[in-house]
Amino acid sequence: MNKIPGEVQTPEPMTKAQREAGKAFRKVEAKPAMTDHDVAQKAFAKNHARLKAERLAREAAAPAATTAKVNRRTKAKKSPQASKPPPGWSSSE
Repeated sequence: MNKIPGEVQTPEPMTKAQREAGKAFRKVEAKPAMTDHDVAQKAFAKNHARLKAERLAREAAAPAATTAKVNRRTKAKKSPQASKPPPGWSSSE
């Protein structure tokens, strides 16, 4: 049976035995994938805990002065002359 371009071919209905077999195979195929996922999650959690402990140890060993934030965005005070226009300049031009 050839399909005409643009025509939608309806799928054949599955029998009850095919549905049951598909469910059984999905469970068997999903088990190794879930095991791999669990192993990866445990390894990630272990590494995350190790790195967090190292960071906390570094922060505790660092001097207190380096942990304080320094405000580096201080604005320079403008002199009174800076707000005046230069001589000979006029805004009416």
